[in-house]
Amino acid sequence: MTHHGIEGRRRWLALTILCLGVLMIVLDTTIVNVALPSIRTDLRFTETSLVWVVNAYMLTFGGFLLLGGRLGDLYGHRRMFLAGLALFTLASLACGLAHTREFLIAARAVQGLGGAIVSAVSLSLVMNLFTETAERAKAMGIYGFVCAGGGSLGVLLGGLLTTALSWHWIFLVNIPIGALVYGLCVRLIPRGRGQAMDGRLDIGGAVTITLALMLAVYAVVNGNEAGWTSVQSVSMLAAAALLLAAFFVIEARVRAPLVPLRLFRLRNVVVANVVGILWAGALFAWFFISALYLQRVLGYDAMGIGLAFLPSNLIMAALSLGLSARLVMRFGVRAPLVAGLLTAAIGLALFSQAPADGSFLIHILPGMLLLGLGAGIAFNPMLLAAMSDVPPSESGLASGIVNTAFMMGGSLGLAVLASLAAARTGAAAAAGAAPAQALNQGYQVAFLGGAVCALAATVLAAWLLRTKLQGRGEAREEAQRGQAH
Repeated sequence: MTHHGIEGRRRWLALTILCLGVLMIVLDTTIVNVALPSIRTDLRFTETSLVWVVNAYMLTFGGFLLLGGRLGDLYGHRRMFLAGLALFTLASLACGLAHTREFLIAARAVQGLGGAIVSAVSLSLVMNLFTETAERAKAMGIYGFVCAGGGSLGVLLGGLLTTALSWHWIFLVNIPIGALVYGLCVRLIPRGRGQAMDGRLDIGGAVTITLALMLAVYAVVNGNEAGWTSVQSVSMLAAAALLLAAFFVIEARVRAPLVPLRLFRLRNVVVANVVGILWAGALFAWFFISALYLQRVLGYDAMGIGLAFLPSNLIMAALSLGLSARLVMRFGVRAPLVAGLLTAAIGLALFSQAPADGSFLIHILPGMLLLGLGAGIAFNPMLLAAMSDVPPSESGLASGIVNTAFMMGGSLGLAVLASLAAARTGAAAAAGAAPAQALNQGYQVAFLGGAVCALAATVLAAWLLRTKLQGRGEAREEAQRGQAH
């Protein structure tokens, strides 16, 4: 226990820096939601193409999370963290200066790539800085809180910056933060070498899975305009299916696969990932569509949207910090997960009833509170379920896979539900409904779809998840090892 002097203090400082870097990335998933209505008017997005401002980021982020982690293992985590940070900061500058739709979407895609590398590598850096069990648990708790709390900060900051300055500033604010984190990281985080495990990178795997998802999302997003049975839609979905098949073939054949298929023989891994996909689809769609509902149907400004989201985000952050873990200790993984998912499904169902002249206290707050509660309870057990059957040496990989499933499910779910909303709104407008009424009918359908996704996730988790978790014994042994050192 000699490494506690200045070394110990420096480690907590280094953790703070890493968390700042991660906070910037987490902020960017939510800060944009509040500014979406302003971006939409300013750059003349259509309702469905607006989805790309969120999806371009989420797709590259999800698509390169696993590859980012692998790059860190091969070339050193610190080096990749700095590279990802630099890429993210430069892409933020590009987003902030964007004056056309295409440029903004391209810059968001690059931002997602940088964000994926930072996210994937930072967790490994935290693990390397804190080797002792008790300290590591504390560090992971702080890291998890930053990830969950960053969302609420993003929503408020987004509202403030958009209202006070303009939407450009939600991206430009990353530049000073990025530069600061970079400088401090160079000074504080020790140089580590990569453990060249099997010096090979599964680029083929990363490219096929990301392209497959991008094509699928593109087909879904443009399905309403092009027509679902049109040559474009059908050929794109077919190409996506072929690429997905190619991905599985590649993973089965290469020596160092991105996703070792043997992990999918583990029941809890599969269930947790399917649940994660459904749940993320519901969650991201709720976030995206309720922001539009608040602004376009109820007439809130960016700051108002930020404040409306605050209760649910604060509950989420508070729960993820302590209560969620305690519930898992007490009741195991399955019960809290099912309870959380069910609560969120009810929240979404309430949202689907919100009228075009809804009031905040009656129609919005109850759903927001239930969603915050549900998400806060469900998130931890979902990660734990995904990692419960996996040997400790592969826990990083398992958490990477569930995070990837989450991002992919989020972008696909968002695309599908936003398309449903647009189709319903179009039909209602054609039937002669007033604009706000037509929009509201579309949003109601999307919320209902989200509730169905969350409910399906609840049923799957309740029915298929095994509650007996291996790893209690391992944790005890590890704790004893920690005391022995």
